[in-house]
Amino acid sequence: MNGHYVPVKPRPLIDPRLVLHSPDMAEMLGLGEGDVWSEEFVRYFSGDVGVLEGYGENQEGAEGVMTWATPYALSIMGKRYTSNCPFGTGEGYGDGRAITIGEVVLPSTNTNTNNNKHTTPNRYELQLKGAGPTPFCRGADGRAVLRSSLREFLASEAMHTLGVSTTRALSLIVSSEGGDTSARPWYSASNKQPEMPSLDDPRLERYGGLEERKRVIAQMSAQSKSDPDVMVEESNAITCRVSRSFVRVGHVDLYARRVKRGDGKVDVGTMEFKELEDMLWHACFVEYPDTCYEPFRTKDDLMGASKCLLDRSMDGIATMVAQWVRVGFAQGNFNGDNCLIAGRTMDYGPFGFMDEYNPLFAKWTGSGEHFGFMNQPNAGYANFAVLVSSIMPVVEAFSESMAEANAYEKEVLTRAQGVFERKLMSVFRVKMGFHPEDGTHDHLWTELEAVLAESRADWTLFWRQLTMVVKNFPVDENNGDISTSYGEMLALLEGNDQIKPGSSAFYTPLDVESRAKLLKWVQAWREALVNSYGERGPSTVLSQKDTTPIPPQERMRLSNPKYVLREWMMVEAYSKASPSTVSSSPSIFKPSAKSSQSDESLIHGLFELILNPYDEGTEEQDTKYYRRAPDAALKAGGTAFMT
Repeated sequence: MNGHYVPVKPRPLIDPRLVLHSPDMAEMLGLGEGDVWSEEFVRYFSGDVGVLEGYGENQEGAEGVMTWATPYALSIMGKRYTSNCPFGTGEGYGDGRAITIGEVVLPSTNTNTNNNKHTTPNRYELQLKGAGPTPFCRGADGRAVLRSSLREFLASEAMHTLGVSTTRALSLIVSSEGGDTSARPWYSASNKQPEMPSLDDPRLERYGGLEERKRVIAQMSAQSKSDPDVMVEESNAITCRVSRSFVRVGHVDLYARRVKRGDGKVDVGTMEFKELEDMLWHACFVEYPDTCYEPFRTKDDLMGASKCLLDRSMDGIATMVAQWVRVGFAQGNFNGDNCLIAGRTMDYGPFGFMDEYNPLFAKWTGSGEHFGFMNQPNAGYANFAVLVSSIMPVVEAFSESMAEANAYEKEVLTRAQGVFERKLMSVFRVKMGFHPEDGTHDHLWTELEAVLAESRADWTLFWRQLTMVVKNFPVDENNGDISTSYGEMLALLEGNDQIKPGSSAFYTPLDVESRAKLLKWVQAWREALVNSYGERGPSTVLSQKDTTPIPPQERMRLSNPKYVLREWMMVEAYSKASPSTVSSSPSIFKPSAKSSQSDESLIHGLFELILNPYDEGTEEQDTKYYRRAPDAALKAGGTAFMT
């Protein structure tokens, strides 16, 4: 089987209504507020494409806008998952509800290395998610509901304002009451994770007398996750997502596997090799036209372009996964079909922002350890390794020998390991206030990680409170005497639930041992930071590229967001906006007197919140959203975990 895309027409929503749009994204596409709120916009971005006046509802004979399925045909991590392929070949695994409806090309003037101005177009591909089935839907209805669409819209825009490379969202449109709906399995109020058993529980006796072993088994038991237990009828909705391109590792991998069928030898004269060549040129053109396309296309240097693509992809994916860790984000299902080659976050379905620190945190019940929070750089490297393997047919075809090709493969994979490791460590350095290139104090993260893991720390609150420590106790000697009141620093870091409920950075009060460990760490960290910035000055550890030193409190403020899109926030918002799901959604909030009425105010409130995640926010935002997750939200199905 050959081919790259399949024509498909979207299925428009009945009585569509615009719920949210991104003014920033609309402006980038050249759309004004009047355009966004027009009937034409709502119809088009709810799947009603190609409609011409005078042809009626059936549109027979209408020569409207052609649309095509973006997912093409995908594979996962280089394997043929025939059970997931509707064609039974392992080559047709793809998105079942993502449909491209157009591409916007806008000119922008850039300057090349020779200071000669040339124009490189800004390209934006527009996809509808939830606009009906594609040939890859495997029997599903191809629809999305308001709950999942809201998560997609808010999360992609939140990641953008957090400074993490991502696809964007243009619009969220819902089918009005009485319109399109879909039945979805979901979680009842009683569907929760089990409580962690006491270490004295007789059921743990069979695991031996070692207390540490009992604790591990008890924690594993408490982290077990169940499946949905009710069916809920929910309104259909469509999100329009936007990206420079949606070219994924899986696309390139699919064509490379076709090239190496049979005896595994590469023949540049085959149709399969020509298709792989076209795929690579396309990827270079849409993602890196200035660096990986134009310099090589004129010379027909496919190998040079492919190596350039790998270098850029290496940096992009490594940067992205490191930034996920910085903001407490777990993608949840980071396979090759969900990994854009440029390192741009996508597939906002199984994602989640972490509340209580857990190195293996993931919202999706199928994530396993491989896609757990701290393992995401490893998953990113595995995806990059698949991309390397997929480009090797080109390297082998144009190298002087197999030895030369193999040497390149080994070199690029080894180099990538170093890049992924450096990007991740740079994140922890900056979160602690150090320069990203200063590895002198990397041991401080190792020591802190152990304390966070055993003390039930809230990832977002802990780092933001640590930022407040530097703000309230400056390390710059120009601010006068440098404080050594480590106990007061710890008190500020710990927070106080008595003064402000939910404000402590820990889900259970620190015991004597944990507090002693954290106090010791605070003193060591503080002394290291003072030494780095206070006595010697911030410019000492900066590279030659840094011309303006950044004060540590500002570096930390811009690295440690105050607000992230926690799941309990979204549950509250979509439950009130879609009353039909309230009765079956997790009971982590008290029902309001108007629970039978649709209320979308929280949706808009969340959108305003995520636009400025590093600012202090309003008093209302601080009170409502700068807090730990409610205890019930840490156990409730659909909030703590989901399918």
